[in-house]
Amino acid sequence: MGIPRSDIVIDCLALAIGADPRSAVIALETIREVKARLGVNMTLGASNISFGMPDRLWINYSYLAMTIAAGVTCPVVDTAKVRASILATDLLLNKDKRARRYIEAFRIRQSQNL
Repeated sequence: MGIPRSDIVIDCLALAIGADPRSAVIALETIREVKARLGVNMTLGASNISFGMPDRLWINYSYLAMTIAAGVTCPVVDTAKVRASILATDLLLNKDKRARRYIEAFRIRQSQNL
């Protein structure tokens, strides 16, 4: 159709683990498959996975890191809450050369806590 791959975004859908305990694994497998076969950008409503569960924040942070590692490039998140987690994930996945973005964000957080 002539649409550049960089302009395509696929949503692999994360269903609540409270409804189906396999949903996280299924979504991760789907993300890996889309990345391998199509190599396009992917989005995901990361907090959908924890709907109905207690302490959702920890589930969300863990799942977000897993989905980024699997290939999600455009997660739907509250950036104010998860920015540090995403930067740490990028650092661990070697997507932040010399830890520049991670350290810069740390310095900004430190200066705001003075």
